[in-house]
Amino acid sequence: MPEIDELCKVLVEQGGSDLHLSAGRPPILRCDGEIRRTELPVLTDADIQRILTEIMPERNRNELRENNDTDFAYEIPNFVRMRANARRDRYGVGGTLRVIPTTVITADQLSLPKGIRDLCYLSKGLVVVTGPTGSGKSTTLAALIDLINATRNDHIITIEDPIEFVHHDQKCLITQREVHTHTNSFASALRAALRQDPDIVLVGEMRDMETVEIAIETAETGHLVFGTLHTNSAISTVSRIIDTFPANRQSQIRSMLASSLKAAVCQTLCRRKGGGLVAAMEILLVDSGIASLIRDGKTHQVESAMQVGGGKGMMLMNEALSKLVLEDLVEPDEAYIKSIDKGDLVNRLRRLNLPLPSAVSEA
Repeated sequence: MPEIDELCKVLVEQGGSDLHLSAGRPPILRCDGEIRRTELPVLTDADIQRILTEIMPERNRNELRENNDTDFAYEIPNFVRMRANARRDRYGVGGTLRVIPTTVITADQLSLPKGIRDLCYLSKGLVVVTGPTGSGKSTTLAALIDLINATRNDHIITIEDPIEFVHHDQKCLITQREVHTHTNSFASALRAALRQDPDIVLVGEMRDMETVEIAIETAETGHLVFGTLHTNSAISTVSRIIDTFPANRQSQIRSMLASSLKAAVCQTLCRRKGGGLVAAMEILLVDSGIASLIRDGKTHQVESAMQVGGGKGMMLMNEALSKLVLEDLVEPDEAYIKSIDKGDLVNRLRRLNLPLPSAVSEA
């Protein structure tokens, strides 16, 4: 049995999400969003190299040697599946392994709002789920794919690095491809997908201009495309996509995006009262008015349009955070930490007569 299995079992038994291996430290867990040190023996660089090399595919060993970091998946059959990263840092070789649930968490279990569920019934367009690393983007997308799988009769192609959630055919035919294992890149797999009779394509990460451009074109040609980006708001997602392209192409991309983008969902995970995590979601649904703002380069006005679009299912991040505080799911301090516009959040809490964050009440 690989040495890492015992550490993975400790992680799962303690309800952790991530296992960190770093030379000169004991194994470290992330539980409910917080870093926790274990009482296990301190690991050396040689220990970590031995532990990770034992489970690392040959391709990833070469990639680590050449590029100093690599990503791969690791599974303990009938127990847990992990997304792993190995890298070199100033202490030597280190590793981070994240738990991927063996069964897909459903839309019902995640309590996804209707506005997000309805995206599963689109026939075409681009849907982008954004947020920082570890914010649950993959979990949300997996729940949406699972809902489509249960309700539609379509061909779904997923392109991931590495494959995280494993989907089994229900009503849909599902093809899952892993970058570097089944294809050379996101862009090449996405381009090839158009010749594979897809209805829905999931792009695990829109990393570069070529991938973004093909994703938009795929959405424009009558396919439903789901993708992810690392942005901190749904509104900034629009600007991020446009700014990926050189200035002389941005007008064309704005026009393409206005017609293809159907939604941008930005999420962040908050520590839930009593333990666990809960997602706060900012939801931008692109109606004709917002499409016009995108086309005309007036993205700074999108926030105002979202504020009056609540009836359609739109929601700003601070609205989502204050709602979690109102429902007594999240402490005001946690909402304050996760908020980008902290002043606006405080004003919302005041209007709702809710307790203020300690940083504000002490000021």
